[in-house]
Amino acid sequence: MPRPLNRLHRFFSPGAALAVLLALGVLSGCAGNPAAISDIRYDFGPPVPSASVGPMPAIKVLEVDAPETLGSDKLTYRLSYSDAQQLAAYANSHWTMPPAQLLTQRLRTALSSRGAVLTGADGVRAPVLKVELQEFEQVFDGQTESHGAVTARATLFQDGKVVGQRSFVSRAPSTSPDAAGGARALAAASDEIVSQIGAWLGVQPLVAAQ
Repeated sequence: MPRPLNRLHRFFSPGAALAVLLALGVLSGCAGNPAAISDIRYDFGPPVPSASVGPMPAIKVLEVDAPETLGSDKLTYRLSYSDAQQLAAYANSHWTMPPAQLLTQRLRTALSSRGAVLTGADGVRAPVLKVELQEFEQVFDGQTESHGAVTARATLFQDGKVVGQRSFVSRAPSTSPDAAGGARALAAASDEIVSQIGAWLGVQPLVAAQ
């Protein structure tokens, strides 16, 4: 890691040097490694066992919404120490599907362990959970330090009326300053968001499906 950065420092500023490495995928492995130049796909990995919680009435979990910037399979990052307003993406590393879809799967899987999880297409009268993904990116605090940042807002509806709403924030440290480390950190942060939403739903006055 230090050697590529040191060579690039002769021609670029520290922030620009790291940006070049990230874009070219150099941080993902050695130049002689085929994986460094191929398109690597990431997901959230196996579901994390949830903490012991009580049962919950059936609930409709809608597809997670996301802004246009999060509507693709790009694995994005931000150099907060250099240019915090610029969002970039890895050239050779992507998600298996857009983050909102991955989060939808994770959320439905986690809640299904507590009760029936329905979709918006079900004609059953039940509470409705809508989640909006607002932030989902790897943030570099320094050249070799980064974390996964996930922010989401959950809204609970019953009989068409809002009965609860809350924003959730999660940060998880990256184990390495590259796409692999970012993917792991974002998966961990997403699992924490799912856990927070589950705990929040546990204290809401949910009405059983009819």
